[in-house]
Amino acid sequence: MLPEPLPEAIAALKEQDGGDLLVIGSTVLVHSLLQHGLVDELRLMIDPVLVGGGKRLFPDDGALRPLRLVAHEVTGTGTIIATYAPA
Repeated sequence: MLPEPLPEAIAALKEQDGGDLLVIGSTVLVHSLLQHGLVDELRLMIDPVLVGGGKRLFPDDGALRPLRLVAHEVTGTGTIIATYAPA
């Protein structure tokens, strides 16, 4: 349990020394971090498979969040790993 509301707790963690903070598989947490400007980098894995549904990664709020591509890789199976940072 975090001792403060989420944005303040994450901002405090980012100020500490240590490794990176990673989020894997929590769209709700990612939405909150994006909303509060607490994302330094997004790593998206794009698989060559079409699925007719699923969870939205980005909030449906109409906000423009410019990103710049900082790295990319294509795996042997055709998966694209794209790393973006806020522009």
